[in-house]
Amino acid sequence: MARYRGPKTKIARKFHEPIYGPDKNYERKPYAPGMHGQNRRRGKTSEYGIQLQEKQKAKYTYGILERQFRKLYHEASRRGGITGEVLLQLIEARLDNTVYRLGIARSRAQARQLVSHCHIAVNGNVVNIPSFSLKEGDVVSVRERSKSLEVITDSLASRSNSYSWLEWDGATMSGKFLNYPQRADIPETINEQLIVELYSK
Repeated sequence: MARYRGPKTKIARKFHEPIYGPDKNYERKPYAPGMHGQNRRRGKTSEYGIQLQEKQKAKYTYGILERQFRKLYHEASRRGGITGEVLLQLIEARLDNTVYRLGIARSRAQARQLVSHCHIAVNGNVVNIPSFSLKEGDVVSVRERSKSLEVITDSLASRSNSYSWLEWDGATMSGKFLNYPQRADIPETINEQLIVELYSK
């Protein structure tokens, strides 16, 4: 499965925010390495450069490569509504992202691994495709034989966030995808309009 495997703190510094979650290295030095890291100045970024950076930020945040991301954009543009918001809704409806949001995994990368290794079921059927798109009413659960996995129990033990479009049942280790989230409910600081402008060129 293709995915980014490089240094994460470097990417976080590039976008000036810890997009992969808490990172002690980023918090210690949120700037480029070297003695001139804090004072490094570059020329003014072009409009295209700003749009491209926002798209790259979204891709790295959600762990999606270019081909999948472009496919999601085209799907969003075919649907009704505001294209940028619909794009984020489609991304949030991915199985790996939902597993992460439910607290079954501590990161999206870990969520992809759990899905790929057949630890997650949708409506009672095991699904091993991280990009699987959920529909309203779908139930995502931990496979029965995987409920005792340490990586899952540890993640659920530290589960703190809850989201309005998801419903979690701790007794059965399952969550329901209630509906596509509203833009105001999605916590990521992504300017989706810049992404739409980039792909519209």
